[in-house]
Amino acid sequence: MKRFNELANSVTFKTGNKIDVKNYDIDLKLLGVGKSAAVFQIKSTNLALKVFHPLYHELAEKEAEIYRILDDIPYYPNLHESGPNYIVIDLIEGNTLYQCLNQGIQVSEQVIYEVDHALMLARDKVLNPSDVHLKNIFLTTEGNIVIVDVARFKQVEHCPKWEDTKKAFYKYYQKGMIPKKMPTILLDTIGTLYRKYK
Repeated sequence: MKRFNELANSVTFKTGNKIDVKNYDIDLKLLGVGKSAAVFQIKSTNLALKVFHPLYHELAEKEAEIYRILDDIPYYPNLHESGPNYIVIDLIEGNTLYQCLNQGIQVSEQVIYEVDHALMLARDKVLNPSDVHLKNIFLTTEGNIVIVDVARFKQVEHCPKWEDTKKAFYKYYQKGMIPKKMPTILLDTIGTLYRKYK
């Protein structure tokens, strides 16, 4: 297998402000693209490679440092290696809570409790869990909770996203006031309106 830094350096992005992958090594499988990076499975392994866009390279070391702090907490993936523009973590098998809502997979109250506990353990490490939302919380195939995308866990400002998500769960989802299976366009519209008016 190629070295992690070789795989990371094989990833190129299209020009422009949008994160759009242009090329990558044949040993990588593109899993998704976010606001600052692209995530790949390293084929024939249980590892994920997150490569940051050149505009966001500084986030690689920030996120790696936070994963090191969270190393002994099972709710967060293990960090295997990091470099100037990438990190390598455990590959998470399962669905994000966003995907659960999109596919109609039941999200129980126990999931909410587990996420709360995971965030409390991070606060015990003198971190400030931030930017915690449906797309970075996984419900694994074993029924466990794993939280990814922790680069903003050291920000000073309070982030209300998870508290607002909990309120929506108890006020609407648990009471059956919204469908258990929601189309992508509806989920994305709710997210857009939240960011616009919050």
